[in-house]
Amino acid sequence: MSDPLGHVSASCRCRLASASPRRHAGGRVSAVLAAARTGEAALPAPFLGEHARLPFAAATYEITGDGGPAVAVLGGISATRHLAAHEGDPSPGWWEAQVGPGRAIDTTRVRAIGIDYLGAGLREGDAVPLVSTADQARALAAVLDAAGVGRLHALVGASYGGMVALAFAALFPDRAGQVVVLSAAHQPHPMATAVRAVQRRVVRDGVACGRGREALALARALAMTTYRTGRELAGRFGGGWTVDGEGAARFEVEAYLDHQGSRYARRFTPERFLCLSQSIDLHRVDPAAVTVPCTLLAVRGDPIAPAWQVAELATRLAGPCTRHELDSIYGHDAFLKEDDAVASLLTHALGQETRA
Repeated sequence: MSDPLGHVSASCRCRLASASPRRHAGGRVSAVLAAARTGEAALPAPFLGEHARLPFAAATYEITGDGGPAVAVLGGISATRHLAAHEGDPSPGWWEAQVGPGRAIDTTRVRAIGIDYLGAGLREGDAVPLVSTADQARALAAVLDAAGVGRLHALVGASYGGMVALAFAALFPDRAGQVVVLSAAHQPHPMATAVRAVQRRVVRDGVACGRGREALALARALAMTTYRTGRELAGRFGGGWTVDGEGAARFEVEAYLDHQGSRYARRFTPERFLCLSQSIDLHRVDPAAVTVPCTLLAVRGDPIAPAWQVAELATRLAGPCTRHELDSIYGHDAFLKEDDAVASLLTHALGQETRA
């Protein structure tokens, strides 16, 4: 298995971390904004999902950039169709560091397609359907049809988006030239499923007693302990503590988790979280069904998508595969935090053909 970046060597990590001269540090909004358009793609009626009939009539999308080959970009369950700031919406997108003019996914050279996942629009009180990553892949195919894209130059997926990318590659091998998967594998790890199952139980119990948003904040706080590493938290927080108004000790790291949980609960509904968290654990793809060329990135110390599981995926894929590993204190969140390393990987995987 060839890996021109030398994925297990120290020199590889240095090159991954320093080879993105066009990156805008910190993911700041570019001074030059790309053109963009949004749309809706009709879904089959009825939309028969892998596990159930689904209540969705359309999939919403946003295309940033107005020329060149198409690259679909999918993120975690918190991601939306808004990848980066553009002329119609100058607010920062969820992957501002990687998508935009002059960035690794260069919107002066490619059209970057983002989608809202099925289930993203669920409101409080809605029933939570069983949505699989294969269902999300079929929704992406409908988006491509609506946008007039017969074949993607590449499909880039991180975290949950990497799972959807693998499902898409298995279902629609002729519709993507290559797949780039960051921090995801062909099935969830049982330990990660166990933690998510506890999170979902917390949220369901909260919804049942009318405190769904509080429960969602607590579940998100728990999730944050799996997205980052102990090294990172130890470097940021000491053992400092204060006494709160009820006489209980409140620790520095606890305040951070509370902040992250509350911020998430203000943005999303419990139903959205339940749907997409459950979808992660429903994910299954047979690697032998994936013949599309793949680039895989694993992060050592990531408990959600362990590096050994990504290595196993690489050995079982039916098509060509290049695998990279990265050391990062950010663990599963490295694709959002290690801007230089991720930009280098994406530039290497996508750059030569898109510059042709």
